[in-house]
Amino acid sequence: MDNGPASPAPSAARTAPAAPHRELSVRSADGTRLHVEVHGPHDAPSIVLSHGWTCSIPFWAPVVTRLGAAYQVVLYDQRGHGRSARPARHGYGVSALADDLCAVLRATVPQGTRAVLGGHSMGGMTLMAAAQRPEVRERAAAVALISTGCADLLASARVVPGAALFPRLGAAGHRLLLGAPVPLGPKTPLTRAALHYVTMAPDARPQMVDFCARLVHACPSLPRAHWGRVLAELDLEREVRALECPATVVAGGRDRLTPIAHAHRIAAALPDCEDLVEIPRAGHMTPLEDPATVATVLSGLADRHLAVARKKKEKDELTRQRA
Repeated sequence: MDNGPASPAPSAARTAPAAPHRELSVRSADGTRLHVEVHGPHDAPSIVLSHGWTCSIPFWAPVVTRLGAAYQVVLYDQRGHGRSARPARHGYGVSALADDLCAVLRATVPQGTRAVLGGHSMGGMTLMAAAQRPEVRERAAAVALISTGCADLLASARVVPGAALFPRLGAAGHRLLLGAPVPLGPKTPLTRAALHYVTMAPDARPQMVDFCARLVHACPSLPRAHWGRVLAELDLEREVRALECPATVVAGGRDRLTPIAHAHRIAAALPDCEDLVEIPRAGHMTPLEDPATVATVLSGLADRHLAVARKKKEKDELTRQRA
């Protein structure tokens, strides 16, 4: 699906996170504390969003603004990011990502109800990693996998110049970039330009480039490096095939970190892929570069699948009462 040009530039207010209706502190399976925010009315259809590597809850602000008050949106900081706790050294891995998502779902999506789950980059990998968990099977009505990959991230990335021509050299360079625990230091024109090149399309809006740079600079260097090493070894091929609920895949045509071939690979592997939404002019940070399209994908999934889930629940309850 080709969505053409990106939507008009958002106002500055749309990059500022709105005050949540509720904040929670949730403990994951290993005791790691997760910061959770709930936006929107409690009785509205629920959307749970999981951000990517080096980001945090404010990353979703442009999307949440566009979703408005029609949905309850649950956001959480991945472990080691934002206001969530840093785990012990052994607390990094795809199983930990799945544990954290399940803890958030148990705390925010009541038993017997369902939500739409959306994940960007490492957040999409989180959804895939949790595909076979009961919490996802029982509480996910549909999923959106946004600018993400399931395997072979080092070999396919196009951040290091010449990576396509020299795959081994490119993979080595990408491994170094992912896993180096080097502080980024203060935000400067040079670091801003580097992050722009790596994460966003050349013509990305300056306001969103600045916003992205602030988010990435705020991520502590050690958690960034630990998660980078996890991503370097990522293999979720089997888990993708187990993600049985309806899914939409979203990808940017100029993504250097997870080139669009990843989206096609995931879409082909999913048991129930409804759509592959391609945003030709976007890079890796699609929720910042085209938040209108991402919000439309999420609201469309909610409008289609949560209504079905609600009717099924009402029918099951009626059947139980008649028995």
